[in-house]
Amino acid sequence: RKLASYGIYTIGEVAKTDPDFLKRLLGVNGLALWTFANGQDQSRVMADGYEAPIKSIGHGVTCISDLLDEEEVWKVILDLSQDVGHRLRANGFLAKGVQIFVRDNDLYGYEYQTKLEIATRSPMEIAEKAFALFRQRFEWKTKVRALCVRAISLVSDATPRQLMLFDDEEHRQKLDRLEGTVDELRRRFGKNIIYNASLMGDIKVREIGASEVIMPGMMYM
Repeated sequence: RKLASYGIYTIGEVAKTDPDFLKRLLGVNGLALWTFANGQDQSRVMADGYEAPIKSIGHGVTCISDLLDEEEVWKVILDLSQDVGHRLRANGFLAKGVQIFVRDNDLYGYEYQTKLEIATRSPMEIAEKAFALFRQRFEWKTKVRALCVRAISLVSDATPRQLMLFDDEEHRQKLDRLEGTVDELRRRFGKNIIYNASLMGDIKVREIGASEVIMPGMMYM
């Protein structure tokens, strides 16, 4: 939209634009756009077999219908965060930040990020921070079509952590062991064997409803 407001619509027009103008308009991303538009990629060629380090872990979804209010957004964010937390644990990482991507039903995208008070892989902590970020930054001018939750600023789960003065580390460790048990149950019996009770009903991602629950084969937390 910023480029279009200045009459720049195509890659060729980006290539012909003054790079200093693009930098003033879009910052370092403006220079990157100009460089790529002119075919001047200076990236190093990696050796055969090179595997790039994991810098972030995320999960996103285009909803089956538009999200109309914060309650519906919270349910989708919580659902996405379950997968993010599982993949952090599986890869041996903790996240020091959270990023969300929101696409509205006019297909405009918005990206926000923030730091976490303490590095974590807890799905609930990631979800709560992501939802707080959404409430703080997103303006409800239109409905929400798609969401993505991403764990960023990753560190190894073996990295020593600076504890917070008023944080209950013993309680945090108990929750981590509990979430490890939940991950193992999902690995053995499928993702939907156990999930938050608040995700029952219409979350506009998958079919979960009280009428479909068969006890005791399903567990809730």
